Amino acid sequence: MTLGQKIARLRLLEGHARGFSRELTQSEVSAGIRELGGRISQSYLSQLESGARPHLTSGTRMLLARFFKVHPGHLVDDPDEVHLTTRPRRQLDDQLDLWLIEGSEIFGMHDRRLGDALLKIAKHEKSRDCLLLLGAIVENKVLIERLIEQIDPAPAPSRQRRNAVRNT
Repeated sequence: MTLGQKIARLRLLEGHARGFSRELTQSEVSAGIRELGGRISQSYLSQLESGARPHLTSGTRMLLARFFKVHPGHLVDDPDEVHLTTRPRRQLDDQLDLWLIEGSEIFGMHDRRLGDALLKIAKHEKSRDCLLLLGAIVENKVLIERLIEQIDPAPAPSRQRRNAVRNT
């Protein structure tokens, strides 16, 4: 994936994360970076995305990384050799991220916390690995109960019933 493709993808993810149900425009990214005390013009972002400017200065890379909340190392072109061998996987990962975004919009209307959680996973650089990890965690019933209690300390009625049955 090229730097320009990554920036376009980050604009899409960030727009959905902010509840816009669309990608952020380049002008909105530029304005957001100004709010962080930096300066990147919309035309410069356009040149980066189109490939007319294939490289960033370290300062620009840091501003974009801070705005999109990604590691600065993410904002470089992927090497061609790796790109060729990981392309099918990357396409699947992109499909997964779009599915998570769509799910966040659907479920977020009724449960904002769930919608936000799905967006956080979609925005993570390794969203597939996050879901695989979550799958492994839920198989450990004791661990999942303890984690849920940490997230939401008020016991749900079903949890209260289960705990009452266990204690008898």
